[in-house]
Amino acid sequence: MAYHKKEAYDDELTERLKRQYEDILSGVGEDIAREGILKTPERAAKAMQFLTQGYHQDAATILRSAMFKEDYSEMVLVKDIEVYSMCEHHMLPFFGKAHIAYIPNGYIVGLSKIPRIVDVYARRLQVQERLTIEIRDVIQDTLKPLGVAVVIEAKHMCMMMRGVQKQNSITTTSAFTGEFRNAETRSEFMQLIGAKLH
Repeated sequence: MAYHKKEAYDDELTERLKRQYEDILSGVGEDIAREGILKTPERAAKAMQFLTQGYHQDAATILRSAMFKEDYSEMVLVKDIEVYSMCEHHMLPFFGKAHIAYIPNGYIVGLSKIPRIVDVYARRLQVQERLTIEIRDVIQDTLKPLGVAVVIEAKHMCMMMRGVQKQNSITTTSAFTGEFRNAETRSEFMQLIGAKLH
């Protein structure tokens, strides 16, 4: 019995992207009739739709779907969230980890929603700086907490595979609001994301 994986893609968009990938492959000198390449344009078309699905998702709606009233006003931290995105300048991947904290002000959010909003923004063509700000702002604007902290550490294939070709470089970006602008609170956050508590 043949294996059939069930996936949902826009058939019209898949066909259009497939033709464009065929042009790209032919343009760089590949034989698009070669057995190993034959299905590559369609696979690439579907992969691109998956990698950019964040354009069709709303991070604020995701957060609002799991907001709960709670009398808790200490730091909530979710760290080491895997991040996979694509640089908008060269359409090459960048990947790493996000560390996100907020101080509730009457509302908490289901913990799984924090990584989900990271994916919403990461699954768009991005720059790391904007990704960091977008995550911070949607949490601040939706939950209205006393403060938000976001730190992302990532490796960029556009620096590692091409250009300067520096394989060990890591880019760190950060964004803070409210209580996290206070040096003591920010220092506690930075210590926690560096600590091995488990």
